[in-house]
Amino acid sequence: MTASQIIFYLIAAFILGFGILSMTTRKIFRSAIWLLFSLIGVSGLYFWLQVEFIAAVQIVVYVGGIVVLIIFSIFLTQQSGIEMPKAPFKRTIASVLTVLFGFAFTYLLISKNNFQAGDGKFNADVSTIGTRMLSAGEQGFALPFEAVSILLLAAMIGCIVIAMKSKPEEK
Repeated sequence: MTASQIIFYLIAAFILGFGILSMTTRKIFRSAIWLLFSLIGVSGLYFWLQVEFIAAVQIVVYVGGIVVLIIFSIFLTQQSGIEMPKAPFKRTIASVLTVLFGFAFTYLLISKNNFQAGDGKFNADVSTIGTRMLSAGEQGFALPFEAVSILLLAAMIGCIVIAMKSKPEEK
């Protein structure tokens, strides 16, 4: 096993570990913090792949944007420190089966395809990326750029809905 593979597996374990912690903790604020670390791990993976611009976008958009909005909305709710109820046993079993199905499906897809190694050349200067992001042509990325904008808008609306104070029920 090479050092490159070891680094990849360490970063992947970091991402997976914090993702599992994010999903299994019963405190909502801790879940947001674990999500933050998992997304930082994803940006670390991009840095390791030497795609620094995408790593920076990952940090700015997801870590700096969405997670901060989630944390603010948690702080604005009235019950931000209360422990969430434990999931029913049926939901836990369904989650485990879904994860196992996902792993099996991913393994099937990977094993059936013959992946070819690239030439190792990747032109990722900022001017090329900027031109492609604003282009609507065949190799343009205007649609994914707009999808990220919609994702940020949906995150902001979700945070506003979470942060809205509900009226207490009158008896």
